[in-house]
Amino acid sequence: MKSFHEYNIEQLKNPEDALLYLTEALADFEIDHDAECFLKALKDVTEAQGGIGELAKRTSLNRQNLYKLLSAKRQPKIETLGVILDGLGFRLSIVPKDVEARG
Repeated sequence: MKSFHEYNIEQLKNPEDALLYLTEALADFEIDHDAECFLKALKDVTEAQGGIGELAKRTSLNRQNLYKLLSAKRQPKIETLGVILDGLGFRLSIVPKDVEARG
């Protein structure tokens, strides 16, 4: 039987599921300002897409620094966050707070 973590990582291999997961983690960050939760979500998506070593290759970022950033030992600069998201197939975006109400 798979653990929840294994199940979650398997689901996050799907880019749409990964997008929803990161979006929800970011929404939680907007409420409680806990960056650790968002970084954990980034780490999970990274694991689903081949791990830190693979992300390091895609981004040309130092593997050890990526590990520290995704372990919430350091908070990434916005430039680094953009590079990480790009390496995972996403990008930073700004939307109005009331975008859900418009839909």
